[in-house]
Amino acid sequence: MSENTRLGARIRAYRNMRHMTVRALATQAGASASFISQLERGQTSSSVGMLRRIASALGLTIADLFSEEDDVGHRVVRRAQRPELPTGPGARKFLISQRPLQNVEMYAGEFEPGSSTGDEPYTHGDAQEIFLVLRGRITLWLGPAGSAAAHVLEPGDSVEYRTSVPHRVVNENDETAEVLWVVSPPTPSA
Repeated sequence: MSENTRLGARIRAYRNMRHMTVRALATQAGASASFISQLERGQTSSSVGMLRRIASALGLTIADLFSEEDDVGHRVVRRAQRPELPTGPGARKFLISQRPLQNVEMYAGEFEPGSSTGDEPYTHGDAQEIFLVLRGRITLWLGPAGSAAAHVLEPGDSVEYRTSVPHRVVNENDETAEVLWVVSPPTPSA
């Protein structure tokens, strides 16, 4: 099997895992659907820049596209080794599901008193998201700015919503809060 064929098969497998159409991947990567189709069939090669855009659209790194480790078995992520994502001051968000993401992505978060995910609600893709408070008290705003509904959540409380709904997390209390986000299927550029 040629390198182009192996690469194409991996791109197709990741795209299918994310329930993405060829057209959706092409749009997010800034390519034509026919190019993505030819690439998946091993009939063409791609520039590094295009492979980076494809990997990003799939929620991967470019190295993931070339990894031969399809089934790595059990994977342990130590707390100190969690990749940290950029958030607002006083807030920390960590990826706890390992890349390449397959069926679900999970994040752990910590919010110091007065911190939030930012001043504006955000969206990412259109997947199912579950937000769970582990410790502390959090206000989760759902809906567009100006008309969002506030949900005050205590330990053990959770909310389920679509990632396409604008949302924002705020810790308006005097205790650090810990939370979990579970998203399925993984959303691009999450």
